[in-house]
Amino acid sequence: MYIVVEGEDPGFDIFVNGRALAANEDALEKIATRLHVKPLLDFFSADVNSMALLMDEGAGDPELVKTLPPPQWFMPADGLTTVRALLRELRRNPTTLGSNTLPIVAELEEYENVLEKAVNHRSRWHLAVSWR
Repeated sequence: MYIVVEGEDPGFDIFVNGRALAANEDALEKIATRLHVKPLLDFFSADVNSMALLMDEGAGDPELVKTLPPPQWFMPADGLTTVRALLRELRRNPTTLGSNTLPIVAELEEYENVLEKAVNHRSRWHLAVSWR
């Protein structure tokens, strides 16, 4: 799972490594629900570029790209609410996800960093998914 920021070049690095988050999305969704915040996948949206990348990776139906709705964009402060709630919970209870917690915390910190920059640049965002 990676962050896409609206526009061609947001003026800052948006790279995040979302592999540990993607691998633990079910557990993170349960934690988010318990904490009464939006799960990370609620911020998912597919745009034509993201779907084209998935097609290049051999995932999905090429006909689906033709029927995509316009991408949804979210305010970064909303994403920060979820990310920070998950970080607080995992720092408070580091064994919540077993030995997987450290990489997940590191990736949530990357998300927090990018979303803070998006707030400062007044840029909207969404999550996209890569199958690699």
